[in-house]
Amino acid sequence: MTVRTSAGSLQRNRPSSDAAGDTAASGTLVEQAHAALKKNIIAGLHRPGEKLRVEHLKQRYGVSSGTLREALTMLLADKLVVAEGQRGFRVALASAEDLIDLSRIRILLEREAIRQSIAHGDDDWEAGVVSAFHILGRATRAFAQNRDDQAVFDEWERRHRAFHISLISAAPSEWMRYFLDLAYQQYERYRHMFLAVAEEFYKDRDAEAEHAAIVEAVLARDADRAEKLVEEHLTRSIDEWVGYFEKVGAFDSSRAAAGKGGHRGERTKGQGVEMSRVPASRKNP
Repeated sequence: MTVRTSAGSLQRNRPSSDAAGDTAASGTLVEQAHAALKKNIIAGLHRPGEKLRVEHLKQRYGVSSGTLREALTMLLADKLVVAEGQRGFRVALASAEDLIDLSRIRILLEREAIRQSIAHGDDDWEAGVVSAFHILGRATRAFAQNRDDQAVFDEWERRHRAFHISLISAAPSEWMRYFLDLAYQQYERYRHMFLAVAEEFYKDRDAEAEHAAIVEAVLARDADRAEKLVEEHLTRSIDEWVGYFEKVGAFDSSRAAAGKGGHRGERTKGQGVEMSRVPASRKNP
């Protein structure tokens, strides 16, 4: 069964006679609408290329048209939606080219970030990495036993992200961590697409062992090996995702949803990423 999340509506704050209070309440509603839209776009409730019609969505999210437009404008910075001049907004398209480009940037940044963390991290950082790995392992085992439980999947996804963030949390560059955070959001969107279409397929892969090897290299303060393992780990996921999306025509569907048309691209190679056409499954997210 494909994992799905539900979109809850947002409750308005009571109007206040205090102008500052009204402004704060309005800001809170925009932030809530932004968070809800972001979550549902990443989860795939709003599909790539989908037209985001304010008049329809304002009832779904329980906010005014103005609040919803502000939230959608904020999502432009997250690169989860695109503006179409006076015609409104669409969910950003999904494409092999975008996923490959994203993978290049993430690999470059994460390799440098983990090297910086190894150079600057202290005992507390090491303990944080070990703890995040342990909790992720527990969440992975729970997910393996309850694959149709949305709450269990959400917990796994939070722990997976927390683990990767722990690896680079000692890097002194705030900009690097910020850009990686944006990359993680995009990866989560592609992961949800992957899970939705690949349940019936299986490819043998032990992602937990890959994580364990990275932790071992980190604790040994072996920056060269940690860099290499992180790149290999990310590359395997991209190989699986792009190969399967192309196989089932998911990228074509994204173009069609936006009225773009076009033909499926040729097999593509990226830096450190050769696109395989072997499908993978939800068994090893």
